[in-house]
Amino acid sequence: MASRDTSILGIETSFSGKSWRWRGGNMDVGAAPESMQDDIVTQLLLSRGVARDDVERQRKPSLRAFLPDPSHFQDMDAAADRLSQAILTGETVTIYGDYDVDGATSAALLVRLIRMLGHDASYYIPDRLLEGYGPSGEALVRLAQEGSSLIVTVDCGAMAHEALAMAHDAGVDVIVVDHHKCAPELPRTAALVNPNRLDESEIGAAHGHLAAVGMAFLLGVATVRTLRQRGYFDSRQEPNLLGLLDLVALGTVADVAALHGLNRAFVAQGLKIMSNRENRGMAALIDASRLSRAPTSSDLGFALGPRINAGGRVGESTLGVRLLTTEDPDEAREIAEQLSRLNEERRGIEAAVQEAAELQLERQHNRSVMVVAGREWHPGVIGIVAGRIKEKTGKPSLVIALDANEQGHGKGSARSISGVDLGAAIIAAREAGLLVAGGGHAMAAGLTIEGNKLDALADWLDARLGADVAVAMEKQSLPLDLALAPRGLTPELVQTLEAAGPFGMGWPGPKVAIGPVRLIKADIVGTDHVRLIAAGEDGARFKAIAFRAAETEMGQILLHGTRDKRLWLAGRAKIDDWGKQLQAELHVEDAAWFA
Repeated sequence: MASRDTSILGIETSFSGKSWRWRGGNMDVGAAPESMQDDIVTQLLLSRGVARDDVERQRKPSLRAFLPDPSHFQDMDAAADRLSQAILTGETVTIYGDYDVDGATSAALLVRLIRMLGHDASYYIPDRLLEGYGPSGEALVRLAQEGSSLIVTVDCGAMAHEALAMAHDAGVDVIVVDHHKCAPELPRTAALVNPNRLDESEIGAAHGHLAAVGMAFLLGVATVRTLRQRGYFDSRQEPNLLGLLDLVALGTVADVAALHGLNRAFVAQGLKIMSNRENRGMAALIDASRLSRAPTSSDLGFALGPRINAGGRVGESTLGVRLLTTEDPDEAREIAEQLSRLNEERRGIEAAVQEAAELQLERQHNRSVMVVAGREWHPGVIGIVAGRIKEKTGKPSLVIALDANEQGHGKGSARSISGVDLGAAIIAAREAGLLVAGGGHAMAAGLTIEGNKLDALADWLDARLGADVAVAMEKQSLPLDLALAPRGLTPELVQTLEAAGPFGMGWPGPKVAIGPVRLIKADIVGTDHVRLIAAGEDGARFKAIAFRAAETEMGQILLHGTRDKRLWLAGRAKIDDWGKQLQAELHVEDAAWFA
């Protein structure tokens, strides 16, 4: 039987330096002949770790099959009781959200839910540049002074001990709904709902991959149940909570939460709700993204999410929540168009920071964790740049925007690779006195640091994570689901493969290898995308594109080094819907010589 790490198709070192292997081993005919009797979707599910007796539940993930009883989560019942009390007695409620997509969708979900329950709630989104991440004690106290007796923080608050102590002393109740890592000592709150609490129940902890918007939805389920038990719906209609799943889907995908279990159900069902266009703001966002079809999971991450994020990154932090809660179609259209303009502005700022950051990479080649910093880099784009550097280097990356003041602080954003828990390392660095503040989860983290401690932090991260990074990089390979001749790349195949979705972090989209092919055309489009036309020995031709690859070793070989040579191309099979007739194309992630 071929092991999981055995290379296939003769590819031990591809153009990007990876070995190729079958994902999960299910394509090994000699090892499991019966598996080849399965349909392609079943094979894809099995290769993603689904037990054979669980295939049918996973084939069409539904809330009925995956939604847990919210009461399993610590403090969920206390949170639902307190929010229900506020609704029953007409208290002034404020939702305090983070400025990213998860925070915006979480806040919008609770605002819309409370409206559906016949009450109202205001919202507060801090300014990224002026207030930074997390609840501000001053802001919480000010909201209390303005009349709020209940504040619900979403996607922030789990580590805000000082700010929440100030709110407690001011006499305002705060419910925290979060998903970021927690310390053993919890802040003072009316309730803290977070599946990553260290004292979480077994079932609750099993849902530690949920985004904050998913936890907000579960709070909504618990609150409606509590109100039902109190007779609130004896004379009024219960809200349709399923109508909020478009928000859950958007926040989950944009926050790069792992798409397995309940998250897959959230996204699968949320995409259906989104296609109905009942949320005016969401519909306007889809139109502004120039999507002429129902959005897919990929669209949430690459088209809709970045526009919502643009408000918090380079514009006005409240724009996302305003868009997703408005009932005015004209206002929705105006905000969506404004967010699209801000997204374009964000791209320009990001490109400048990216260029400056990459100039520092040559001095980082011996590092296990890439740490770059620059004065007056825009804090709104450093997370994106960190992700780009991670993709370029294959290593965890930290990008820090320093104040203009030479002795000032810096705001940092970090992105990690599979197998390296960066969030835990950042929390440990804060506890070691290297950071002013910091937190996050395994794949992403944020921090505040004194400018004179940059080198010490870089050395500390190398020492702590060096071994984990080395192991993770040694295991780098390209997992494939299917190999086929060029004529096999058809729209029907793409549709079949997509039936095993939705795909995203933790539930990777299927990758195919196509070969042997010769390149008929290779050129650069856009800034640095490599466009290809490939022809197979079976007479079939297809289009392919390798995004952001022109300056990579693989891109250079594809552009200049393949004359009259046979190749394997590997990546995601996609539908090209620009023309009158649907065609299949390949989004290339790797390539290798055909042996």
